Amino acid sequence: MSMISFARIQAVLLKEFVQMRRDRMTFAMMVGVPIMQLIMFGFAINSDPRHLPTALIDRDHSTFSRSIIAAVENSTFMDIAYRPTTEDEAESLIREGKVNFIFIIPENFGRDLVRGENPQVLMVADATDPSATSGAANSMKEIVRSGLQRDLSGALSAMADRPPAVDVVLHKRYNPAGITQYNIIPGLLAIIIAMTMTMITAVAITREKERGTMENLLAMPIKPIEMMTGKIAPYVIIGYVQTVIVLLASEFVFNIPIVGSLLLLFGAVSIYIIVNLMIGFLFSSLAETQMQALQMTFFLLLPQILLSGFMFPFLGMPRWAQYVGEALPATHFMRLMRGIMLKGADGVDLLSSFWPLGVIMLIVGTLAMIKYNETLD
Repeated sequence: MSMISFARIQAVLLKEFVQMRRDRMTFAMMVGVPIMQLIMFGFAINSDPRHLPTALIDRDHSTFSRSIIAAVENSTFMDIAYRPTTEDEAESLIREGKVNFIFIIPENFGRDLVRGENPQVLMVADATDPSATSGAANSMKEIVRSGLQRDLSGALSAMADRPPAVDVVLHKRYNPAGITQYNIIPGLLAIIIAMTMTMITAVAITREKERGTMENLLAMPIKPIEMMTGKIAPYVIIGYVQTVIVLLASEFVFNIPIVGSLLLLFGAVSIYIIVNLMIGFLFSSLAETQMQALQMTFFLLLPQILLSGFMFPFLGMPRWAQYVGEALPATHFMRLMRGIMLKGADGVDLLSSFWPLGVIMLIVGTLAMIKYNETLD
C-alpha cells in the first residue's frame, strides 16, 4: 500500500479552493449566514420585550393619574403611543395589532383615592403572544404603587402603608389562559407555506437548466407571465392542502378557535401562497443550480422565522429590526392569521396588513418577470 502523498492532498485542496472561488453564491452564504445570525440574535432578538406600544385613556387628569402614567412610562415596559378618546377607538387599535395594551384610568380616580375607596385602573392586554405581555402584566401593581408613593404622603401616608391603595384590574384578551399554542400555530402556518412554496418553485427553472431542457422552453412561443403562471399554479393547491391540515389540527388537536371569517382567512392565504411562489420563481431565475436556489431559500427563511414575530415579540424588537420585518411577507401574514383566528378581525381592521402583501407581490412578480426576460435574451 502506497504512502499518503501530501502533494496529492495539496492538489485536491487547491482544486477545492478554486471551486469555492468560482461558486460565489455558496461562499457568500457561508459568510453571510453567520453574520446575519450574529446581528439578529445579538441585537434584534429580545426575550424580555420593552417599550411596547400602549393606548392610554385618562379620564381623571389628576395629579395621581399623571403620577401613575409617569411611572408606567419610566418602567420601560410600555410606551404611550396612542391617546384615543373612546374605548371603541382603543379596541380598534388592539384588534389591528397596533398596540399591546390599553390602560384606562376612570373618572374621579383621584377623588376616590383620597377618600380611601380603593379605586380601580383597567389594563387590557393583547394575550395572543403571552411572552410579550407577561412582564408588564405581572409588574403593573408594583408600578402603580411606586408611582403613587410620593403623592401618598402627609395626611395620605396611611394609605401608602395599607396596600393596595389602587386595584389594578387585568383583562387578557383573545387568550385569557395564556396558552402558547394560540400564538405558535397561526404563525407556524406562515413558516410552513414560506418554506415549502418558496423551496418548490426555487428549483423550477434551475431544474430545467440542469436537465438541459431550458433551451426547449426558450424556443417555445410562451410569454414570461404565462411561464410563471404555469410553473406556480399547481403548487397553489398544495398550499391550500397544507392550510387545511394546519387549521384542522388547530381546531381538533390544539383546541384553538377560529373566531373570524374563513372566507377572509383563505383570501389572505391565497395572496400569501402566490407571494412565496413568486419569490421562489425569482430565486430560480437568479440561480444557476438547484443548490444555489435552495441556499437563497434558506437565507430568506432565517429572518422570516426570527424577525416576523413568530418566535419573538415583533413590537419588542429594535426599530431597525421592525423595519426589516415589515419587508417580510411572513410578518404581515402572521398578523392576518392571528387577527382572523383569535381576534375575529374583519377586512377593515386588517387592511394595514393586506395591502403590504399586495405591494410585495407586485414588486416580486415584476422582478421575476424582468429576470426571466433577461434569461430569454
